[in-house]
Amino acid sequence: MGRFTKKGEVNEDELPSTLQRSDEKARKTYAATLESAEEQYGDGERAHRTAYAALKHSHEKVGDHWEPKEENGPSDSQAAGGADTSRETAGGVDANASKDHLYQLAKKLDVPGRSSMSKPELVDALQKANDRRTRQARKGGS
Repeated sequence: MGRFTKKGEVNEDELPSTLQRSDEKARKTYAATLESAEEQYGDGERAHRTAYAALKHSHEKVGDHWEPKEENGPSDSQAAGGADTSRETAGGVDANASKDHLYQLAKKLDVPGRSSMSKPELVDALQKANDRRTRQARKGGS
């Protein structure tokens, strides 16, 4: 079964769970990029990393799903550096966003101690909160 139906809609069963809970643009961006990357690289990790990199230009991970970013662009130094870069990724958190934006997301996700965190600490705390929410969602929790 392909990434898209005959009507051009994304086949939900072919997507990671975080994308199944995301908006249509996020699903289509990931699916279309993955399909193209698989043609070029084959069905493997590189194709999936490419699809996530494309997704991270327009969306950021918030809890157990992806939401549109305020501004398009790379989400972290890894995404900005391209394929030959070996920097750490921020796991879907838009590390290039303002500290205020990161604080507002931390508030939305009820991250404890957020008011005294530096920008890098907020990014790290958001990654952990997102991972926790994703694990809960996969288990069927809220």
